[in-house]
Amino acid sequence: MKKQIKQKIMSAVANDLEQIESHLNSNLDPYLELVQTIAGHILFSGGKRLRPLLMILCARMCGYDREDIFHFSTMFEYLHVATLLHDDVIDAAEMRRGKKAAHLVFGAAETVLTGDYLLAKSLSIAGETGKMEIIQLAARITSEMAQGELLQMKNQRNPHLTQGDYFKIVNSKTAVLIQAACESGAILAGASQDIIGSVSNYGKNMGIAFQIADDILDYTAQTHILGKNAGADLREGKLTLPVIYTLQKASEQECAFIKELIQDVHFSHSAFEKLIDIMEKVGSISFCLEKAKSYSEKARESLMHIPEASEHSVLFDIADFVVARDS
Repeated sequence: MKKQIKQKIMSAVANDLEQIESHLNSNLDPYLELVQTIAGHILFSGGKRLRPLLMILCARMCGYDREDIFHFSTMFEYLHVATLLHDDVIDAAEMRRGKKAAHLVFGAAETVLTGDYLLAKSLSIAGETGKMEIIQLAARITSEMAQGELLQMKNQRNPHLTQGDYFKIVNSKTAVLIQAACESGAILAGASQDIIGSVSNYGKNMGIAFQIADDILDYTAQTHILGKNAGADLREGKLTLPVIYTLQKASEQECAFIKELIQDVHFSHSAFEKLIDIMEKVGSISFCLEKAKSYSEKARESLMHIPEASEHSVLFDIADFVVARDS
């Protein structure tokens, strides 16, 4: 089923993805070769291009058909990659997209400054749209994402993190960027406030579904598929919904084991497997998957308020696929 959905999406957006890739390369254009090398290490290593693609689809759905949409859409991939570069330094991550993390190859300072360049580049492109709403939106989400990262850092290895705390972090770190990509497409098209609101809700709910699914994969996917080491989130002290729910449902003895694991940076493979067994016992993965599906459905429902367009079916399929994916 998920293979069929992916093939259907790829068939519909193949030309768009080709254009996005071309513009990501041509727009980068730093005068320092090192910036190009470091940015390219992650930028051209197999990202899904979800955020620029969503901006393009939402803009078209709302009636925007100019070619400059490809140029404008790159702002969201640059911003996304900037946060990945920064996050990997903060988390001391070892892998990203199946490769050694940039800071381990080029150095932490160089990687952070390249992230800064990509951030500035994204804001510069936002300015080129000539739409004050998009410029303000880009600035706001940049601030919100930074605060989301700080909130996550503040709660590192905190076994008392609640589901409410988790969703606040998810909204700030992941959903706002996907939401902004969708919303910007509608703004660029000059859509009404009602339609902009509906498109924005699609992006927000789809972004939350995407992150829950991503957090599930950290406990279910193999390393070569995931592109980073399985269990990396927990090793970095990030408590996500699968662990939070497990702590709520596990026995006192199991909770004690999990809390010890959370504090252990170098936990063993067997200890991690034991955690997976507990998750399966309490139904954590099933619970999280249902949560992701509920947000995906909310995303689909948001588009029902928008006049029918050919992009609807692709956006519906993307909402379904983010929950069904295995990487």
